[in-house]
Amino acid sequence: MSDAPRKLVGLVLLLVALALPFVLTDFWLQTGLFVMATAIGAVGLTLLVGVAGQLSLGHAAFAAIGAYVYAFTTGESTTTVEGLGLPPLLGLVLAALVAAGVGAAFSPIAGRLRGIYLGLATLGLVFVVRHLLVNLDQWTGGFVGRSVEPFAVPGFSFSNRDPDYLAVAGVEFEGLHRLWYLFVLLAVVAIWLASNMRNGRTGRAWANVRDSETAAAAMGVGVAGAKRSAFVVSSAYAGVAGAMLALAYGRVAPDVFSLTASVDYLVMIVLGGLGSVAGAVVGAVFVTSLPLVLAQYSSALPFLAAPGSGGLDPSTASRIVYGLAIIAVLVFLRGGLAGGARRLRERLTGSTPVPPVDRPVAEEPSRSKETTR
Repeated sequence: MSDAPRKLVGLVLLLVALALPFVLTDFWLQTGLFVMATAIGAVGLTLLVGVAGQLSLGHAAFAAIGAYVYAFTTGESTTTVEGLGLPPLLGLVLAALVAAGVGAAFSPIAGRLRGIYLGLATLGLVFVVRHLLVNLDQWTGGFVGRSVEPFAVPGFSFSNRDPDYLAVAGVEFEGLHRLWYLFVLLAVVAIWLASNMRNGRTGRAWANVRDSETAAAAMGVGVAGAKRSAFVVSSAYAGVAGAMLALAYGRVAPDVFSLTASVDYLVMIVLGGLGSVAGAVVGAVFVTSLPLVLAQYSSALPFLAAPGSGGLDPSTASRIVYGLAIIAVLVFLRGGLAGGARRLRERLTGSTPVPPVDRPVAEEPSRSKETTR
């Protein structure tokens, strides 16, 4: 798809996103907030895994760091937990910076490992971070977690206060409505930045390192620097996603950022197509919304039982669907949904990728032994 149609599609999707709060119920608004938050995390992970070729199973750890940094820096000190009481905008920036800093600190290890060994190393981050979240209870709240201060800018709060009442076109804009537009802004900026990095010089360096570190080094690419930058960028994206999840939940707890969350992020980018920014977003929509929708409508679906009743609950059903979807993608849809959409578009338009044409090279005149001496 050329730039003009792609920009048109993006503009239409943006206009639809801006209009949705006028018609959606609270359930769908909440689901949309979760989707946009996890989509940013998935975009960061596809840059790391799909573009730079570095496997990570610890994405949830960086999201947890972002969430708790935001909760700690913006929250007020109470009898149970401490807080700095900083402005929420500064807390959001610090969430990204601290997560990026932890990623930078881990990057030397990432530079020495590849493949499954790197994945196992990042897996250890999940358990280390969870241990800290549970035991540093004066900052994190321990097992029960801590509440999150609503996002606000001077004179306006993205909650049900300041102003207490806000209506647009007869629709009352409460906390979920206000957060929706904040999340849309963050998602658009994150996707735009990721697309530019992927298609720019940085993304080409990452892709060269992914394909062959030796060849990349021969072309003048700093392999260690490229790996480090990919890890830092991906960690920053995860930090922002974690802070957004904290805002969407209104509370943070260690169980939200378990190993299962890291696996979910991997499922998102595999289903969407490794290295595809749009595919990561589509994968996040599917993986995040499916269990919520199944839980919401479990009473209307005959094959589902209510949570805790002992039958097939929505969470288990969603895991089964994830597994079947991954198998289907790996077997029948190489390249994920993004690759399938690209091939379908080529068939509908009748266009096929044109291989590069090798220019004929003029033969050099043969030189005699005398001329070569």
